[in-house]
Amino acid sequence: MDDDETFDPETRAAREVAADAGQKSTDFLSLLPHYYRGEVSQMSTQIGRLDLTIDWAIGVIAAVLALSFASQDSPPYFLLIGMLALTIFLVFDVRRYRAYDATRSRVRMIEENVFANAFNPEGSVHREWRRELADDLRKPTLKVSGREAMTRRLQRVYFPLLTILLVAWLFRITFFVSGEPWFETAAVPGIAGTTVVAAVVLYYLGILLVTVWPTARQAKGEYYAVEPGDWKRDE
Repeated sequence: MDDDETFDPETRAAREVAADAGQKSTDFLSLLPHYYRGEVSQMSTQIGRLDLTIDWAIGVIAAVLALSFASQDSPPYFLLIGMLALTIFLVFDVRRYRAYDATRSRVRMIEENVFANAFNPEGSVHREWRRELADDLRKPTLKVSGREAMTRRLQRVYFPLLTILLVAWLFRITFFVSGEPWFETAAVPGIAGTTVVAAVVLYYLGILLVTVWPTARQAKGEYYAVEPGDWKRDE
């Protein structure tokens, strides 16, 4: 009790207690697994948030398809609402993906320089890995640009989903309704059908350019640049 009453968290010894642990290998290695588990847990949470966004996007697609094709009297602009909703989900997904990538980068920094070196002591990959990790903990930074993150999420998830809505919309305003010209079927209350079609075409051209336009890769593509090892193959 006496020690608790006289403890002052503002003293140098109290403030620099972690620095003492960082200078002693035994204390540091005791602290490291707890930090690593925390980062892995945070990364798993970020992955869960990404999966939740995709689940909502797929749910929206199913709903607008059901509403649009329920009958010939159902308005086709439900599919346009679905396109707008998927665009909003894409924006959320990009932000969450960048946060996940930042956490994953710290996890990989530990795995490359600590655990890999423990299994096979060939030296750490990054000479200043402790300093770089400390700097990133003091001032966290995003490791992948918004442009690259959007391109990657479009290529892997959202462009195929948006393509499904586009094909469904084209079918809905043409073959699904007989006896009506497409420019009348495509119309939205207050907006002519030709204007709606032109807006959809411009939107998808922009999305296509973002998806396929080549850019210098900034994210570390470990699984893309490395050939699979023999240890996973049957001998």
